[in-house]
Amino acid sequence: MTQPRAGQIHLPLALPASYSRADFVAAPCNAHALHMITQGGWPAGKLVLTGPEGAGKTHLLNVWVAEQGATLLRAQDLDGADLPALAAQGGVALDDAGQVAGHPQLEAALFHLHNLLAAGGGQILLTARSPVRDWGLGLPDLASRLQAAAHVALAAPDDALLAAVLTKLFADRQVTIPDTLVPYLLPRMERSLAGAQQIVARLDAAALARKKPISRTLAAEILNDLSDQNGASDPE
Repeated sequence: MTQPRAGQIHLPLALPASYSRADFVAAPCNAHALHMITQGGWPAGKLVLTGPEGAGKTHLLNVWVAEQGATLLRAQDLDGADLPALAAQGGVALDDAGQVAGHPQLEAALFHLHNLLAAGGGQILLTARSPVRDWGLGLPDLASRLQAAAHVALAAPDDALLAAVLTKLFADRQVTIPDTLVPYLLPRMERSLAGAQQIVARLDAAALARKKPISRTLAAEILNDLSDQNGASDPE
């Protein structure tokens, strides 16, 4: 087991992400997706959200699940699932749905679940990194039905959104930060909303442990430690 170097801040291996509606920061790059999630009324009761990792797909999916009382699944959960019981609940959210591609049993299960929900007037929300046409589905009937779903593409979070998220997360924790901190973090942090949550939580924990305010120096140490854990190079 690798021992931390002298002066290195001990960081937990993982931190839980918050996917509540209150923690979602709206921005131009996600406004349409948020509107579709909260307003509902999708054509034929189905919607596909696509975008790169860290764009907010899973967060929006969890917002919809909480507000609609829907069931949240991942692709592998379809294997052996009670499809009529799932459909009877009226709403199903399938995260990383493109992972069903190439697995005949999962594709067949999703096809039957889709049809059961459609017959009962239910809704299905799917997320993936790419549009349905690029998943490589082997079941033509499934491909045609999902390609007919409403589709919203999310872009990777830009600096404006990441800055707003960082500022909100620090404010939620009632943490005062120097004006230069967010501009310092933006080019050095992981480019995702989960990355923003992680860096804020770890900066807050380190500052509390040291009983010192958050500074750029502390931020540099945390970023270095995160880079070491992820196998990346140290920030400049």
